[in-house]
Amino acid sequence: MNRRSALKTMFGQQNSAPAAAEAAPRPVNVGLEPFSGSWTKEQAAHLLRRTMYGPNFQQINQAADAGLEATLDLLFADTGLPDPPVNYFFEDDPNVPVGETWVDAVYINGVNLTGYRNQSLYVWFTDQVIKEQVSIREKMLLFWHNHFVVSDIGDPKFLYVYLSTLRQYSLGNFREFVKAITVDPAMLRYLNGNQNTKNAPNENYARELLELFTIGKGPLAGPGDYTNYTEGDILEIAKVLTGWIDRAYFTIDPAFSVESKYLNGRHDQTVKTLSERFNNASIAPNGEDEYKDLIDIIFDQDEVSRFICRKLYRYFVYYLIDEDIETNVIEPMAQILRDNDYEIEPALRALLSSEHFYHELNKGVMIRNPLDFLAGATKSLGLNITDEFYPRFRMLRLYWFILEPLQMLPFFLPSVAGWPAYYQEPSYHRIWINSVTLPIRQQVTDAIAFTGFVQEGVLNDIDPLGLIGALSNPYDPNVLIQDLALVLFPNGVTDNQVAFLKEILIYGLPDFEWTTEYAEHIANPDDVALMNSVSQKVRGLLRAMMNLSEFYLS
Repeated sequence: MNRRSALKTMFGQQNSAPAAAEAAPRPVNVGLEPFSGSWTKEQAAHLLRRTMYGPNFQQINQAADAGLEATLDLLFADTGLPDPPVNYFFEDDPNVPVGETWVDAVYINGVNLTGYRNQSLYVWFTDQVIKEQVSIREKMLLFWHNHFVVSDIGDPKFLYVYLSTLRQYSLGNFREFVKAITVDPAMLRYLNGNQNTKNAPNENYARELLELFTIGKGPLAGPGDYTNYTEGDILEIAKVLTGWIDRAYFTIDPAFSVESKYLNGRHDQTVKTLSERFNNASIAPNGEDEYKDLIDIIFDQDEVSRFICRKLYRYFVYYLIDEDIETNVIEPMAQILRDNDYEIEPALRALLSSEHFYHELNKGVMIRNPLDFLAGATKSLGLNITDEFYPRFRMLRLYWFILEPLQMLPFFLPSVAGWPAYYQEPSYHRIWINSVTLPIRQQVTDAIAFTGFVQEGVLNDIDPLGLIGALSNPYDPNVLIQDLALVLFPNGVTDNQVAFLKEILIYGLPDFEWTTEYAEHIANPDDVALMNSVSQKVRGLLRAMMNLSEFYLS
């Protein structure tokens, strides 16, 4: 059973993937060489589906017309930092009027400002995803949040600075990224770097720096000795990292802003010596730059490039990395990373433009994470979220609340290793679907298709007639279904699926009945009864399509 068959079996469905795909072998010896096949709408949809949230029909067609390289240029274009989050509703903050940002504002004794500011940050985070156009930036932000995990921080100002760090370096230099995140105020708090002193070295960050952030353990080589580092290295690295604190946590003093600070009196001034895993390198006392010397030594090890390339591969392609993929994809990708001095973009761009990425068996084989599912349904179908200030806040807050029972709540990750779906063998992405989350997903898609969401008296709903009106030929029910499948399903639809979905659209009537009714609506747009009849049929079709297992796949 191949990977796509296994997914359909898990969903309890008969195998309905195209026969050619089912018969295809696993992608052996298909590597990082540039893609040379035909650039079609299906290839464009695959690229956009993996790199952004919820591409719509127009974006897919534009990418197909533009070509692979132009589409990658657009995906990797620098969009800059978004405007900061604002006070949406709280009228008791004397320093931050409604509509203004709080990211540089102090706290006030006796006034609880944490609640509204945290809600503002959560809504702002979600809003960036919803407003995203053709760009890889938001998908990269989630990748790095799951890689450089911080959780349960409390002060949203710290989280805002942390997110700004992730955005700044998301497609930049990985080595410099590690240096920045090492002294990020939120990270110092999360992994106790702010408690790491010469008299009481704290190993928490040192351990994760090696195990999860840069080089990985590798197999156990002996007591206290892994393939890539030793327990002794962790202790020495902890000493290197002493002396750093964060400042302005919930501060009421306007003289302080969120930052990290080096205190020389708390720093271990001895020479630190690493193991043979790092060529017995010595790190001389170097004050506030000593941690940078350490990271440069870590990055001298080629395994760092392989480690991060494997994580990128699992995020953008598939979780399984066998010997062929290690040889033909990971190693050349890691070489590109090293050749470009650890700049992320060239290596990632090579992956996304490779024969391997577009191999038939790498399409539609990953279950979309909850944020991708929720934003994808919203954006692919063009759910109209109001621009009215407070109602929009309430709608996006509802989306944030939906993410919690779907078991993917940003800023509250279950462990420093991130969400289990990205590392826990053998289930990986299958963890996203279970007896709790599947009914919630179906409730969400049913609401998107049929009822919309009312917040503060404002309806946030799709426009089913506008949606199909933008397709290539909405008069033909077969083409209509195929166009929607291009957007909603990663591998199109079979003839049997088209027949099943037409039953829902036109209740077993011949195709011309739909053509006639739709044409009559176009000719008589003010006929409310006719408009409602066509609209309800489309809504029923969309609900049925989003209830198929294919909709959950990427």
